Amino acid sequence: MLSGLRGGYAAADDIVKGADLSVASGEIVALIGPNGAGKSTLLKLVAGLLKPGGGSVRFKDREIAGLGALEISRLGLSFVPQERNVFGTMTVAENLEMGGYLDGVHARQRRTELYQRFPMLADKRRAAARTLSGGQRQILAMAIALMNAPDLLLLDEPTAGLSPRAAEELFGTILALNRSGVAILMVEQNALEALAVSARAYVLVQGRPEREGRAADLASDPTVRDLFLGGEPAPMLGASKAGMGFIT
Repeated sequence: MLSGLRGGYAAADDIVKGADLSVASGEIVALIGPNGAGKSTLLKLVAGLLKPGGGSVRFKDREIAGLGALEISRLGLSFVPQERNVFGTMTVAENLEMGGYLDGVHARQRRTELYQRFPMLADKRRAAARTLSGGQRQILAMAIALMNAPDLLLLDEPTAGLSPRAAEELFGTILALNRSGVAILMVEQNALEALAVSARAYVLVQGRPEREGRAADLASDPTVRDLFLGGEPAPMLGASKAGMGFIT
């Protein structure tokens, strides 16, 4: 649970200005809003890549605000950034090896499991990551994060720059990951599609959540649709089901 979270890239310049937000076990939660609203910054504050200027972040009944990214990762929270999320000159197998360095004991087994889940990675395990397509790189980036066996996955613009078909396939992958037990907090500019696969959503404006609720309700809300979604609501393609309290 985030409570009154504040912070940004400089101590005197808060981009996130008092955010309250929660994610439940087994849930996909979408974070949408205009460019510059602070969505990506919020994820970085939660993941420990930026130090909060105030407020609380509780993960599995533990306060993690102010902890470093490495310590937060060890607790079971993984972050997939929008850019520079793979090592381009390394092979797919080497990228996964880097993702498993926190828990080397289980790294080999997890890599085998990920090859089974994503056959494309197995087929291209000797290929340099830079040779993959955009969608394939995003799959690899998520697989690197999954090497840590996270309970919560933070995704920053996972479909940015992808073709419509690749984006649709990636949303299917996100749904499948969630059904396997991984909770997901996702920042996404393809707002209609993000709402279609999410259980709940928040609309962030100028560093604060201005609207929150069931994803289906926000997708059909005329104000939200006109301001942020640009048209008619999309059908819900498979919203996840919330479980018991997770970030509390």
